Amino acid sequence: MPVVVHSPPGRAGRLWLQRRIVTAQQGADLLDHKLRILRSERERLVLRKERTAAAWEAASLEARTWLLRATLVGGERAVRLSSEQALARVEVRWDQPMGVHYPAEARCLPPDASAEPPQTIGAAVVTARESHRRALQAGVEHAAAEAAVRILEAEERATRRRLRAIEERWIPSLRDALAEVQLKLDEEEHADGVRLRWSRGGRP
Repeated sequence: MPVVVHSPPGRAGRLWLQRRIVTAQQGADLLDHKLRILRSERERLVLRKERTAAAWEAASLEARTWLLRATLVGGERAVRLSSEQALARVEVRWDQPMGVHYPAEARCLPPDASAEPPQTIGAAVVTARESHRRALQAGVEHAAAEAAVRILEAEERATRRRLRAIEERWIPSLRDALAEVQLKLDEEEHADGVRLRWSRGGRP
């Protein structure tokens, strides 16, 4: 759907349209530059997402395996005694390239990483506890990577839509309007020339 451009009449309109075309082209160039940066950053983050997904899957498998061993060796009571009583905290460091705010890094802070479980619960339970901490950290890192990719993909789509709107609708409409204004100015100048020659007794 073409954009309707309302410009001032005459030479002022021609200058107005010429400036708008330059501005629109500069805007398109900036959006194209942003799109290239976003694409490169997204590709890097996709690799990180794949890497953290594999790490999380491996850590989760290890945690489940050790939980099963700990339950078989020490029983469910020993597993409950080794469980954390408080919630873990997550710290997120945010990045903002090209105005896009996304999680660049995340780490999990256990409630009290220095606290040791009771010695009576057994080595398998201690190992299960530590493996679950590692799995939690891997899960946090993967969640941050996944969120970053999702945010970058959304911004890339929005930027591509804006760039397409400028290149395919706004600039062509401005150029069409400029051509129309220029045609009218040429016709007026021709008519003025004819009238001037008539006033001097010449022929049109």
